[in-house]
Amino acid sequence: MTTSAPSADRLTFKTKIAFGVGSAAEIIALYSVSSFALLFYNQVLGVQAHWIGLAISASLVLDGLTEPLVGSWSDRTRSKWGRRHPWMFAAPIPIALSLFAIFNPPAGLEPMALAIWCGVSVSLMRQVMTFFHTPHLALGAELSPNYIERSKVMAYNSFFTWAGGAAMTWVALSYFFPSTPEYPRGLLNPEPWTNFALTMSITIVVVLFASAWFTRDRIPFMPPLHADTKPFSMAEFFGDIGRAMRNVNYVWLLVGYFFLSMMIGLKEGLRLYTGTFYWGLTSENLRWFVIGSFIGYAAAFAFAARMHGRFDKKATLVWGGVAYALTTAAPLVLGLFGVLSQTTPNLLAILIGFSVLSYGSLSVLQIGAMSALADVADENELRFGVRQEGILYSTRALAAKIDQAIGSALAGFVLLLIAFPEKAAPGAVATGVLHNLALWDGVMATIPGLIAAVCYGRYRITRASYETTRAALMEKRAMAAAVEPAVAPVIPPVVVRPKPAV
Repeated sequence: MTTSAPSADRLTFKTKIAFGVGSAAEIIALYSVSSFALLFYNQVLGVQAHWIGLAISASLVLDGLTEPLVGSWSDRTRSKWGRRHPWMFAAPIPIALSLFAIFNPPAGLEPMALAIWCGVSVSLMRQVMTFFHTPHLALGAELSPNYIERSKVMAYNSFFTWAGGAAMTWVALSYFFPSTPEYPRGLLNPEPWTNFALTMSITIVVVLFASAWFTRDRIPFMPPLHADTKPFSMAEFFGDIGRAMRNVNYVWLLVGYFFLSMMIGLKEGLRLYTGTFYWGLTSENLRWFVIGSFIGYAAAFAFAARMHGRFDKKATLVWGGVAYALTTAAPLVLGLFGVLSQTTPNLLAILIGFSVLSYGSLSVLQIGAMSALADVADENELRFGVRQEGILYSTRALAAKIDQAIGSALAGFVLLLIAFPEKAAPGAVATGVLHNLALWDGVMATIPGLIAAVCYGRYRITRASYETTRAALMEKRAMAAAVEPAVAPVIPPVVVRPKPAV
């Protein structure tokens, strides 16, 4: 125990990288849907936006309902591969196949049939993604018991989340959807979508398997599954949910993430519409936002853990939420007041500058929330005697996905409400429609983000309270280990009787 403690507490660079790249593959799949599916089915295939918004929303709700089941089941899994890795190895191929299906509907389908295909295939992809996503996040919480090291682990998670989304966006806009004479806005070209989906699917399989394989050496250092932990059952599942929801710190994190996800879902659904039609940007322009996101996520990667050491996690959650809400709204508000427009000199550079602030704020917020959930898991083990990383991260994902479903549906209905035309031509959309688009994406979407910051202000775990909890938890584990030999069943001695003489 003495020799293995430092290894269990401090992680190698290889382990952090191996864990982080799993997030990159996850976001490639999820971001392909959240950013591209609505535009693909609406503007390329001609399906009404609100039907696709509802289809995507339904998939999020169905997937969210399975998240806690997988989380509770993985918490109680016993195998030579630990609790998380059996799930992580099973998921990659089904994820890739379902992603490919989303962007390759059968030819000749009517618009309503296309909407149903979208809903079913997206739902399937999200279902199988749960088998990787929830155990993977729980693994990240278990990799180290150290207060700051956990923040570093989640910084890798956040950075590679950016890297996956940014790389996918750059590759898509540069090599699959470039501007052509026939399609000045390359995203409206129907031809490259199959090759795009195939490339992303193959990448996902390789990266997810790599993440699972190169973190398997950490299995011996994971927190132990208590000997009296019962196997998964529906009774234990509902008990796990009840125990998680009795922690008030967890509830406030959950409610805060609920409102934050509503903001993200709405903005992601409208992002390409705003960039393409409101700002008049081409695919080549849009890909340069990777620079802004890189600077923002890199800054958060470098400084978030230090901020947690100096200001604590609660402060970074609150101010990260406020900053994200305001900086994403700022350029569109300036556009509504006439300060910025498509003719503004260096418009692209100005928009990228705002994106640095918004992506940096969001990353700091995400790192803090993911790290804080690991601290909540320690509180729950001390109180209930069971590790709940899987159920804690899964119910957080449930709230996020239900809310993203609301956001995606709202994005579709916003486009219906403002009468945004299908298969619209850039430069030909009415000024009033574009004004309303900016109003929703720039002002209305900010409100749930500010509510999230208020909720994070109710979180109460500090570094001092965490250290107290951790010390009590170590003492409890030591006492349990000392008691086990004393209560072990007494095995009667084996009496060897001499054989009778022949």
